[in-house]
Amino acid sequence: MLAFLQKIGKALMLPVAVLPAAALLLRLGQEDLLDIPFMAAAGDAIFANLALIFAIGVAVGLSRDGNGAAALAGAVGYFVLTEGAGAINEDIDMSVLGGILSGIIAGLLYNKYYNVKLPEWLAFFGGRRFVPIITGAVMVVLAFIFGFAWPPIQEFIHGVGEWMLGAGALGAGVYGFLNRLLIPIGLHHVINTLIWFVFGEYEGATGEIGRFFAGDPSAGYFMAGFFPIMMFGLPAAAIAMIFAAKKEYRKAMAGGMIGIALTSFLTGITEPLEFSFMFLSPLLYVVHAALTGISMMVAVLLDVRHGFGFSAGAFDYLLNFGIAQNPLILLVQGLVFGAIYFVIFYFLIIKLDLKTPGREEDDELIRAGDSFKAEETSKSKDDKYSHMAEAFITSLGGKENITGVDNCATRLRLNVEDMAKVDEAALKKHGAKGIMKMGEKNIQIVIGTDVEFLADAIKERKE
Repeated sequence: MLAFLQKIGKALMLPVAVLPAAALLLRLGQEDLLDIPFMAAAGDAIFANLALIFAIGVAVGLSRDGNGAAALAGAVGYFVLTEGAGAINEDIDMSVLGGILSGIIAGLLYNKYYNVKLPEWLAFFGGRRFVPIITGAVMVVLAFIFGFAWPPIQEFIHGVGEWMLGAGALGAGVYGFLNRLLIPIGLHHVINTLIWFVFGEYEGATGEIGRFFAGDPSAGYFMAGFFPIMMFGLPAAAIAMIFAAKKEYRKAMAGGMIGIALTSFLTGITEPLEFSFMFLSPLLYVVHAALTGISMMVAVLLDVRHGFGFSAGAFDYLLNFGIAQNPLILLVQGLVFGAIYFVIFYFLIIKLDLKTPGREEDDELIRAGDSFKAEETSKSKDDKYSHMAEAFITSLGGKENITGVDNCATRLRLNVEDMAKVDEAALKKHGAKGIMKMGEKNIQIVIGTDVEFLADAIKERKE
């Protein structure tokens, strides 16, 4: 079940990836910026059709090879499900959840029937062409079931959303804490989807993100508190770890830490930084999760509303500054939380002798990794990922030990035949920022925002 939910979380990242472009178009086209109506309308069109985008994106994300037939099946399934259920009960509104459900079913059916063989007189409809057909048939049945079963489910989801949003600072704090706590197992995408795209409704828009950009005066409270953490808190934690590192490794540490801290500040992508201490010092990570929850609560109590199209970095902060409420308070709050992060992290690391980067017993990995990065800077980008892919394949036990290769925003998601053949030390030496063994045959490796290039390079060498 955990592995399946992780696949769903990974698949959700594909449709989520279109949101930065949608938010950029929508904001730049507004009167307070460039005042280009057609640009704003183009961005708004994406938000208006998020459910369909999720149906297509999730289907592609779950499919074994990302084929367009899965995308078509996702779209077909979504239309059949929502229109069919709506014909039975016109009050049904499955919203983004309908798209996600359609995408999941379409992706699973694609993996089962993409190579199905039919009798010769029906051969034209075999293989991948069969997938949209069988998806449509399955969705007809589900549409009939949900036509009667969905109203109480819809009411329950609405009730949970109303409770969460109505809980104010407490609700935001619990969400912020769980959001960080679920990152190690990759399930934060699931709770994010409910908050960002499902809970709450305003003029046809659902979820915090959609409602925020639609002008809902109650939206943005469940996003604002992330800005102080991602722009100030985590970068300050990185600085604390640099100062706490052993002197002989401090320079090497600074080179890597400053880069991922800057990524957190500008874009809000935090996993490379979080995984640098998550498993080495779980106590620090629990503290980080708690501070995130507190930041979310403080932002609500200070009546701050702000939002993002992708994540709470400086780019989104500046882009949406004009439609936020009390956004300058977030800068003050960020400076305060930055100081808190630095003091707490540095104090705990030194006093408890926590094994953060630069303090581990196997510090030779830092030197080896630093040498590896220096070697890579002299290569072209293509050579870099080719060399890295070869090193990773060897460290993973060879091509024959790798049975599946996939990736999300920052992680490689791999299936291996024999986990005992995986050399974690070698993976870290060659650029892995974090490693999670999710089962006997499933391993996730945190790389960074360029993970897709590495995944493609590994796939090419496996074929």
